[in-house]
Amino acid sequence: MAVAEVGVCSRRLFLQPRIVLFGDSITEFCFQENGWGASLAHRLARKCDVLNRGFSGYNTRWAKIILPRLIHKDSSAENTLAVTVFFGANDSALKDLNPKQHVPLEEYADNLKSMIQYLKSVDIAEDKIILVTPPPLHEASWEKECIAKGEKLNRLNATTGEYAKACVKTARDCGTEVVDLWTLMQQNNQDFSRYLLDGLHLYGEGNNFLTNQLWSILEQRTSALPWLLPYWRDVDHLHPESSFLESPLE
Repeated sequence: MAVAEVGVCSRRLFLQPRIVLFGDSITEFCFQENGWGASLAHRLARKCDVLNRGFSGYNTRWAKIILPRLIHKDSSAENTLAVTVFFGANDSALKDLNPKQHVPLEEYADNLKSMIQYLKSVDIAEDKIILVTPPPLHEASWEKECIAKGEKLNRLNATTGEYAKACVKTARDCGTEVVDLWTLMQQNNQDFSRYLLDGLHLYGEGNNFLTNQLWSILEQRTSALPWLLPYWRDVDHLHPESSFLESPLE
């Protein structure tokens, strides 16, 4: 193969499948050490790109505005295996104490529906969309964080639960998958504080818990994906071009 031909072939891009993680700070931080996003990326290395599109402090009112700038109808949308939509921790902030982040319950549900409808409009079907409810709020731990900032407790677990229920109902109404973290982490009256760093954000066991919940949905969808490029032992070392430039993922 001529050098010029190799140069042309080498510029072909691999259109690797992808999973997009869209959410607030719990998503933004998910690629920290042992984070749930990092764990998914590790499990899917050389099979699927896992993209972090988390925005600390954001609510669904802002999320639905920016979503079209993050995901749009192109070849990458066709290769999207799943999109997680993980909001509610900020929407459920108490209006009187945190009006900037608070979103009324009914609007929260409407915003989730709007985002689902948008994703469908760019050819990402319902069965590729995974809603994730906010986790339970450990009020005593979060109150310490608030006091340290000179603020009052600005969230309540019961209120967060109402938003979680709205998220689950929206998923059922729209035909999407859902991971109900708020309910699952409180099953059997367990001490859910072990899942949380500061009463709100996931940490340690919480990251592992969410990883396992999402993997139960994603594993079957990704198990048949081929590796990106051949295993090194399978490379024809005498004629490597034949191994690298004829990949079915080109």
